[in-house]
Amino acid sequence: MARGDDRQQQAMFSVLSPEQRVPQDHPLRTIRTVVDEVLRDMSPTFDAIYAQAGRPSIPPEQLLRTLLLQVLYTVRSERLLMEELNYNLLFRWFVGLNMDEAVWDHSTFSKNRERFLAGEVAQAFFDRVLAHARQRNLLSDEHFTVDATLLEAWASLKSFRPKDEPSEPPPDDPGNPTVDFHGERRSNDTHQSTTDADARLYRKGKGREAKLCYMGHVVMENRHGLAVRVQATIAGGTAEPETAEDLVEQLAGDPDELDAALAGSRRRTVGADKGFDTVDFVDAMRDLNVTPHVAQHTTGRRSAIDGRTTRHPGYAISQQARKRVEEIFGWLKTVGLMRKLRHRGTDRVDWVLVFTTAAYNLVRLGNILTAVETTG
Repeated sequence: MARGDDRQQQAMFSVLSPEQRVPQDHPLRTIRTVVDEVLRDMSPTFDAIYAQAGRPSIPPEQLLRTLLLQVLYTVRSERLLMEELNYNLLFRWFVGLNMDEAVWDHSTFSKNRERFLAGEVAQAFFDRVLAHARQRNLLSDEHFTVDATLLEAWASLKSFRPKDEPSEPPPDDPGNPTVDFHGERRSNDTHQSTTDADARLYRKGKGREAKLCYMGHVVMENRHGLAVRVQATIAGGTAEPETAEDLVEQLAGDPDELDAALAGSRRRTVGADKGFDTVDFVDAMRDLNVTPHVAQHTTGRRSAIDGRTTRHPGYAISQQARKRVEEIFGWLKTVGLMRKLRHRGTDRVDWVLVFTTAAYNLVRLGNILTAVETTG
């Protein structure tokens, strides 16, 4: 066999479009179908946040599809995202760009982030994805799970300085100053991060390292493990049960989540771990006509859950199903870039968390719909 020539091709002409180059069984095709329907439904939302006259902007649909790719493929920065979009045919197809169309500058996302934030675009996108799942009868309206996780803030422990500390001259190394806080007693009452004022020093268990962080809360329906409520808050000792109570109350009062004919006639259940085994949380759930399937404290203090709840078979089922909420947190942190936050401030962190959780739901929907088509 003769040796082939190493020819360097400097230009390319192709009669094939990106649509033809993406395999028909590629997982992104199912997600793209759902995303296109969701974005069409969001057209009134986009009309409300953009001016009616002036120079046309980059379509918000393309910006959101690109941000989805960043989450789905764990692209760590928007600059790298634009580099990938420039030469990746799969990315171009998903976003809706032809092979010879120019990509935009990475700063476009920063310029549009405030507009998306003010227009609550992430929440609207999340709700539309849920509506898509609801139309296919994929959501449970009776059995849920609540939990929370810590999200490490984009702030260094060196930035956690006393609130009444006078301003000092710039250090020799402004980018990485030498700060000796060993032996210093520090708390959220007396100290605050100079780079992210909303971040709080917090740890979730004894013996754990304290970090500057936020808290991410999720309500999951137990049928297919889809997130139905999500919110980011300032980290705190009572933030977990209090926010869970608010989210469940929203869920119980949402006519889209519960058929009006069944409201009040069938008991709903909420599973949770031992951190929610408190009298206040259990009583609050029962006031909402929700049965608290909370894991019991076995040592240290008396449990607020007794045999009236644990004797039913549904309690054991909820305890098994509630563990699936950890899959959501695991995906958000390993794939969705949420292990170390890239934005500062509660509003921005909440926006990113809601949008990333919507991306998780899209992946779950894609897997579920593909399985249905295969078995059907």
